[in-house]
Amino acid sequence: MHEKLRNIKILLIIPAYNEEKNLPDLLQRIEEYTSWLDLIVINDGSKDNTIDVLRDFNIEFIDLSVNLGIGGAVQAGYRYAEKNGYDIAIQFDGDGQHPHQDIVSLVEEILNGSDMVIGSRYIEKEGFQSTILRRLGIRCLSFLIKILTGKSISDPTSGFRACNRNIIKYFAEYYPQDYPETETIVQLMRSKWTINEIPVRMVPRQKGVSSINLLKSIYYMFKVTLSIIIGVTDGKGGGLKKYG
Repeated sequence: MHEKLRNIKILLIIPAYNEEKNLPDLLQRIEEYTSWLDLIVINDGSKDNTIDVLRDFNIEFIDLSVNLGIGGAVQAGYRYAEKNGYDIAIQFDGDGQHPHQDIVSLVEEILNGSDMVIGSRYIEKEGFQSTILRRLGIRCLSFLIKILTGKSISDPTSGFRACNRNIIKYFAEYYPQDYPETETIVQLMRSKWTINEIPVRMVPRQKGVSSINLLKSIYYMFKVTLSIIIGVTDGKGGGLKKYG
């Protein structure tokens, strides 16, 4: 595998908001991969000691002065990837739920021709499956994607994704601000990009508190569904928004 990657630039993008408790273990776990990929942490205006953890680990990071939310933080990573000529970019959440051992599998799918590949917890249905309410919402979004694109995506809210240079360039210019995963899937599929999934085994958040509560979950479902439908009907295909 490493031989294939000799002339390929790969970047691991880790958005982090108040993740001082999860980052030390996460960074230790992915250290073995830094011989063949680079990583950039986007400190999304954290109010805890996230920035001190990054400095202690001597990690390359972007320190956002204000909290932009997941969309703005991830797009900052894609802009960094595009500016520095990376061939593959991988999103990897800072809360430690994503399985680091599947990073290689994501990269292999991109090398095999996918434009984007998503790590899905619902193909083999192993590991952490999220809450009942969120699983219901994910099924509804999967059904909506099937109606709009004719294709099935089992885990449209997964933030564990990899993409090629073409998608990096696209995301550097266009990216939704709030909960972008589902919106970008619809947009890319309607634009005929190749999106595939691989099975992964996620784990529960070990420390800290998730920013997604009951009210935010309801808001998420309403906002994403409305945005996708409006985007499709007005020809924009998912409500993707240009920044800058």
